Amino acid sequence: MAFVGEAFLSASIQKLVDMLACPDLRKFAREEQVHAELKKWEGILLKIHAVLHDAEEKQMTNRFVQIWLAELRDLAYDVEDILDDFATEALRRKLITDDPQPSTSTVRSLISSLSSRFNPNALVYNLNMGSKIEEITARLHEISTQKGDLDLRENVEGRSHRKRKRVPETASLVVESRVYGRETDKEAILEVRHGRCRQTTLAQLAYNDDRVKNHFDLRAWVCVSDDFDVLRITKTLLQSIASYTREINDLNLLQVKMKEKLSGKKFLLVLDDVWNENYHKWDSLCTPLRAGGPGSKVIITTRNMGVATLTRTVSPYLLQELSNDDCRAVFAQHALGARNFEAHPHLKIIGEEMVNRCRGLPLVAKALGGILRNELNHEAWDDILKSKIWDLPEEKSGVLPALKLSYHHLPSHLKQCFAYCAIFPKGYEFKKDELILLWMGEGFLQQTKGKKRMEDLGSKYFSELLSRSFFQQSSNIMPRFMMHDLIHDLAQSIAGNFVIHNYEGDT
Repeated sequence: MAFVGEAFLSASIQKLVDMLACPDLRKFAREEQVHAELKKWEGILLKIHAVLHDAEEKQMTNRFVQIWLAELRDLAYDVEDILDDFATEALRRKLITDDPQPSTSTVRSLISSLSSRFNPNALVYNLNMGSKIEEITARLHEISTQKGDLDLRENVEGRSHRKRKRVPETASLVVESRVYGRETDKEAILEVRHGRCRQTTLAQLAYNDDRVKNHFDLRAWVCVSDDFDVLRITKTLLQSIASYTREINDLNLLQVKMKEKLSGKKFLLVLDDVWNENYHKWDSLCTPLRAGGPGSKVIITTRNMGVATLTRTVSPYLLQELSNDDCRAVFAQHALGARNFEAHPHLKIIGEEMVNRCRGLPLVAKALGGILRNELNHEAWDDILKSKIWDLPEEKSGVLPALKLSYHHLPSHLKQCFAYCAIFPKGYEFKKDELILLWMGEGFLQQTKGKKRMEDLGSKYFSELLSRSFFQQSSNIMPRFMMHDLIHDLAQSIAGNFVIHNYEGDT
């Protein structure tokens, strides 16, 4: 069963509460003598809303909580359907009441009243609606009782609103450029002819090294991910080395052009995050590459050893975990803007425990550091260290517990914005403005009391997710962004059944 995203449920329930607070709907409810029932609905929904944060955490290890959330989601849909019916009828009556011509209004009101009282269809409708209201009330009471049985606690999220002290903002300016503990690995990669490593960052270091730039005639980088589309990859390569923008969707023509451009040239090609184990697809991609000059190189990054076995001409270069010192440097840089905890001795002991939990994985250290970015409160660090999500076996969700935790501690308005990004395919490069428009279309941008433009609010949300390492900038010329595969896995795990399609984007 897929996890049920608390962010989506929270937004759904908040929408229902807002609908119940609508003056026109309340007036209609009084006229129909169901106002007391709807007040019950509002009270129960508010209490349920208060425990969603706790329920999201507990569903990771308690299947009954997961079932409870799924049933709550279905109930929310049914409540919305009934309230939509009420809102429609309330609007119809308001339009009749607000008619500017008094005589016409009086006649219409009389006709409407008579129709409601003597129309057999209206009588059936009222009986059916009354039955539905009773059913919904019973289901709400039942699900509210169950939350107590499941020990779901209210106001768990309130702890995240403590006043924070901030470290100097300048520390974040060098975060993305700091890489620790990979100097030896980088040199090893520069020596291999046809390398396979398991870390994108290391390949980037080698790719952008001045010695590499001066050594090769042509360089190209392609994020492959789990969709090994030979046509797409070939087209991207051709655009990289020849600024070729003409739209060609014929593989033969593309490979002929590719062969012409590579003929006799010494090139470096990086294929990032490859999962394909189909030999025929790999051989097809390599056909035009064989025209390259002596000394041409291909570097492949992968988390799948099967890929290395398929493509190997030399032994793959396997990255080891970071040393504890280097892992500490990565974590501290993202959390505090420093290499260690010397400037914050009250966090040293708990910080070392946090580093140990990262298990030498730089992506995890980076994500956890992002959670605690500029947070100097010892209790906040302790809350995260003791979180039960740490103990979730990776195989249950396909995402490292630390990455799940990085989502768990997002503010609710950022949770739904991030989870929505599961609509993008893995490796998809998106524009900032493109994503903000999608958020706006879904109603995710919550207006505050001020008059901030929706676009500015979306930009603020985007910057917060970027600063927490949920997004990475993939292009500097026309800025584009993407999610690391593990972060994408996290988004899909959170979104569950709420996202059932992939975004196609601009073609």
